Amino acid sequence: MSPCPRRQVLGAAVAVTAAGALPLSVASEARAAESVAGSGAPRWVPVPDPVPVPLDSLFDNDGIDTATARGGDFDGSGYTFPGEELPAGRVEVDGVPFDFPSSAAGARNNVVALGQRVELPRGRYLSAAFLTAGSYGDASGKATVHYADGTTSTAGLTGADWYAAGGSLSAPYRYQPDGTKDAHSVGIGTSQVWTDPRREAVAVTLPVINPAEAGKAALHVFALTLQPAAQGRALALHDVHSTSSLLESSGAQSIEATVVNAGTFAILAGDEVSVHVDVPGARTVEPARVRRLDPGEQARVRVGIRNRAGTAPGTRRDGSVSVTGRGRQVTSQQRSLTLGTADYQPTEASLDGHQAPYWFQGAKFGIFIHWGVYSVPAWAPVGKQYAEWYWDQMQDPNNPTYAHHRDTYGADFAYDDFIPRFTAQHFDPRAWVELFRDAGAQYHVLTSKHHEGFALWDTKVSDRNAVKMGPKRDLVKELFEASRRYAPELHRGLYFSMPEWFNPDNPWMGHAPRNPYTLAPVPYTGYTAGKDYVRDYQAPQMLELIHGYDPEIIWCDIGGVNDSPHVLAEYFNHAKNRARPIDVTVNNRSGIAFHDFTTPEYTTYDNTVVAKWESSRGLDPFSYGYNQATPDDSYMTAEEVVHSLVDIVSKNGNFLLDIGPRADGTIAPILQTRLRETGAWLKVNGEAVYDTTYWSRMAQLGADLRFTVRPNEAFYIHSLTRPGAKLTVEAPVPVRPGDRVTMLGHDRPLSWTVSKGALVIDVPETARKAGAHVWVFKVDWHG
Repeated sequence: MSPCPRRQVLGAAVAVTAAGALPLSVASEARAAESVAGSGAPRWVPVPDPVPVPLDSLFDNDGIDTATARGGDFDGSGYTFPGEELPAGRVEVDGVPFDFPSSAAGARNNVVALGQRVELPRGRYLSAAFLTAGSYGDASGKATVHYADGTTSTAGLTGADWYAAGGSLSAPYRYQPDGTKDAHSVGIGTSQVWTDPRREAVAVTLPVINPAEAGKAALHVFALTLQPAAQGRALALHDVHSTSSLLESSGAQSIEATVVNAGTFAILAGDEVSVHVDVPGARTVEPARVRRLDPGEQARVRVGIRNRAGTAPGTRRDGSVSVTGRGRQVTSQQRSLTLGTADYQPTEASLDGHQAPYWFQGAKFGIFIHWGVYSVPAWAPVGKQYAEWYWDQMQDPNNPTYAHHRDTYGADFAYDDFIPRFTAQHFDPRAWVELFRDAGAQYHVLTSKHHEGFALWDTKVSDRNAVKMGPKRDLVKELFEASRRYAPELHRGLYFSMPEWFNPDNPWMGHAPRNPYTLAPVPYTGYTAGKDYVRDYQAPQMLELIHGYDPEIIWCDIGGVNDSPHVLAEYFNHAKNRARPIDVTVNNRSGIAFHDFTTPEYTTYDNTVVAKWESSRGLDPFSYGYNQATPDDSYMTAEEVVHSLVDIVSKNGNFLLDIGPRADGTIAPILQTRLRETGAWLKVNGEAVYDTTYWSRMAQLGADLRFTVRPNEAFYIHSLTRPGAKLTVEAPVPVRPGDRVTMLGHDRPLSWTVSKGALVIDVPETARKAGAHVWVFKVDWHG
């Protein structure tokens, strides 16, 4: 494992108002909506056009250069975006039109957030969408919306680290201070602030973060667009696109879109809102339904289509995606759609048609397994270093591992001398997968080969593997066979390190293996040098895993030299062309810009990230591999695991929780206990986690409340602290008369009221006692 840049975000975060004046009165909104819903013919009104807001007068940073126009300094270190790769003028990003600033020489083109006040055209708006980026890491803070009546509301505004593989607006390189290109992707994304359509907005104040200086996270704003609210019942359609994904219910191809309630009335089941696709060469077989959507809320929907006879997979056709309500067309968009999925080609343009499968998006919780030769020494300073990086860390005389190894094993004991001690003699794959299932996980990812280059399968390109050496067993095969037999509901994945620290044909650390104390060469056991690292070694190993083990996830690490376009095209084609196709996925560390999901480690995002992501960390305070120095009381508690899971899921992430088995294949009792405790919580509360999505208005309220949605069915409020006799949720919760409110794990319905826009739930002592770690309240929608 290693830290990796992260992708751009759409942050629809905390929105609470000043002086107790809350954004919506749920009760009055419910009455108004029900009145209209029952009044005969629906009164659909057009959606006002978005309103770009000029920021030129506030721009104080030149972050965009071209090859002929230099002088910018985006991050305080002289690096800049390449203007040749970015748009000029009007551009649509995530369905929102923005006026992108100039990249002319000397032109300032972004504002560094330091509390500036942006005056707005006075009006009633649903949202304020920003184009943002962070320099030197993610940057986020609270933006304040000011209203004509003197009240305010606040919401999170985020700029994700620009040094990321992709983003809503991305470039394949950046300019270095000397004007040369740094061949690493950089990006600009969207971040959205919810505003109250019941009040006239007049201004927004940016958060105070940091100036654009080296080593400090700064938030950069490039553009701002407001979405006015329609006065009546109105729906907008954004981000319509074809996908390669298949609907799990019917196996039909999915066309995705975002439906936005742009009016002031709620959409209810009686409005019979549905989304259809009309395109020559295909037909809609599974329309999308929208049964509940409050003003300002968004729903990402999936429409199932099938090609008609004679339409070849991959055919491009112009068609329309339409929203109807009560039998009338409300809105539509014309789009060029790809009908069916042709074989992938080894180009990023072709691979870009792939996305994270729906099973992965709904799974939410997986188990990571770091197991290898590093599991023998199993040592690092607790909470400070990764134990699986033992070999690399022992190279540095200033690193504690250097002295530890010398004092424990002796200066002449090479790292590869640990290989015979990696025995796996007590490895019980059935017990492993049953533990993962009992933990409530939906998938598992095993390190097939870490940076040390020791493969856990029977690779034919090197004897440096667990069949020829050490355990003398194909550990990948045994785990996957046990998973298929004893826990077939689990999805199976494999981690693969793209480079190796000391592979003689491509040493990541700059040299082949050597004794760190004498610097004398030592063997790279089991491997004979002389191969083309990518063509003859790395790519063939990845293809062995793809064809021999059928992983549903390939979790690459580090990147570097690669032939990933060819390998991943083969991976996707092999999966879809099987007699029984499977949906597979790959992360963002294969060395190319294309990916299905991003992978922050030992950290998470502050706000909702619409592009799929997965956060990983160990139960260990700071290690993926087993660290024998870690005391039991330093591991995550079950409460910490559950809090992390809920927080991540509320922001559209998955949580990949790592365990490090010992060299003999046993899993420490404390790790087993924590996993089973997590599983016990999920057994009661899993419906609020699995197959849910984020709430488009906000992910969290303060430190203690998180939100998830089961589309068209229910809304969930997660309390990270034990509630009192009353739980007050000062947010526009989508609840109305007739809805049933319960607490998961407590069967009886709970009394609730709406007071000044806040939902107040009575929580009896029996309910409070029934919960643990996170108390989950369910709003069951009935209308």
